[in-house]
Amino acid sequence: MYCEGFKMENRRTFLKAAAATAAISRSVPGANDRIQMGLIGCGTRGTMDSGFFGRHKDCVFIAACDVLKSRLDQSVARLGEQGGGIKVDAYGDYRRILERKDIDAVLVTTPDHWHSPITVEACAAGKDVYVEKPISNTIEAAQKMVQAARQHNRVVQMGVQQRQGEAFREAAKLVQDGLLGKVTHVLLQYEGGYARTAEPNQEPPADLNWEMFQGSAPRHPYRPSRQRSWRAYYDYGGGLVTDWGVHLADVAHWYMKKDLGAPLLTSASAQYVNVQDPQHEQIPDATIINWQYDDFVMSFTNAVLPNQDFPFHGTYFFGPRGCLMVNRAGYIIRPTARRMAPPPNAMAGGRAGATGGAAGQAGRGGRGPDLGPPIEAKVRPFAENYADDPDTIAHTRNFLDCVKSRQKPVGDIEIGFHSSLPCLLGIVAIQQGRTIAWDGNAAKAV
Repeated sequence: MYCEGFKMENRRTFLKAAAATAAISRSVPGANDRIQMGLIGCGTRGTMDSGFFGRHKDCVFIAACDVLKSRLDQSVARLGEQGGGIKVDAYGDYRRILERKDIDAVLVTTPDHWHSPITVEACAAGKDVYVEKPISNTIEAAQKMVQAARQHNRVVQMGVQQRQGEAFREAAKLVQDGLLGKVTHVLLQYEGGYARTAEPNQEPPADLNWEMFQGSAPRHPYRPSRQRSWRAYYDYGGGLVTDWGVHLADVAHWYMKKDLGAPLLTSASAQYVNVQDPQHEQIPDATIINWQYDDFVMSFTNAVLPNQDFPFHGTYFFGPRGCLMVNRAGYIIRPTARRMAPPPNAMAGGRAGATGGAAGQAGRGGRGPDLGPPIEAKVRPFAENYADDPDTIAHTRNFLDCVKSRQKPVGDIEIGFHSSLPCLLGIVAIQQGRTIAWDGNAAKAV
């Protein structure tokens, strides 16, 4: 992925040339044309996503780029076979892909800190972009991506493929139709994390361009964990918070009809407990983040929740009538336990003057709002197949269709920004140790 040298002057020169090139680039692919793509980032997710794109006969990869040569060579061979023996060109510099007039779109599956510069330059070069989540590792870099997509009128899809899921869509309708009543709390839960006690510095592998892996991030000596567990480091990612947290927050925004919304306040508590990092370069291994929205509150935790029905992770919605939890294995509904109304004299003792309110509360079991008829417990299992994921296949299909139609995709870059925003604000709250307010008018954290 990326390139063999990172010099700002070279990038400025490239952007000027790319802007001129975009005006004479290929016309929008027609309904019968194969969309020609370049893969930038040949790691695990890049391999999976490009394979899902390959399920569609109107798409072919003709170039790939990575900083690890051995991985790049493997990817080029695989993509060539996937394309029926087509020649796939290998590059150590992603800009060589963006310069090519025969490439319509790029798949960006690099570490998070590279999402913004590559997407911005790709839009300037007239390419459409499918970029993995999160949108970026900083708010400022993410904003540049949205601006570039709109300025250059490009189709930019973020990898929030759960929006394509059958069970996810069913659960969305249940929540939005009021099954739970007015939702008061949303919980994002995914256990674990990536932080680890740092190992000694060492020389990078011979086939790794460590300089370009770092890109615009601060320079550090090579450690295997910086490359292989890059999500743990603030410089390159945002730990579990911006990895799985974005998927969970995206579902929350979707169900709560906040696709272009943002939290008013963000606070966090984070601590190194079982992993020690004296330099504070990594996201702590114990994390809780809280968000206040205009009409509900939301939290993230990486604690392990004992749950016999769904023992992995999920997004939980709590209302006065019950709870719904959804993840890639389906969804589960649990009704609120109904409490019997207390006897009339139970409300006595200091409340004699509150007969009207007390009687009203007693008639509803002291629970406040009228719950209406009880809801039924339900489990809707769904067979997840991560290696043959119908949701990502559908998401890549949606992107290709939008490249042709020029419509906004399901995971449009603005939705991707707002789904990533609470998680990025959470990272800021952890680093700064204070509550963060989001100024929507100025579009900045204060």
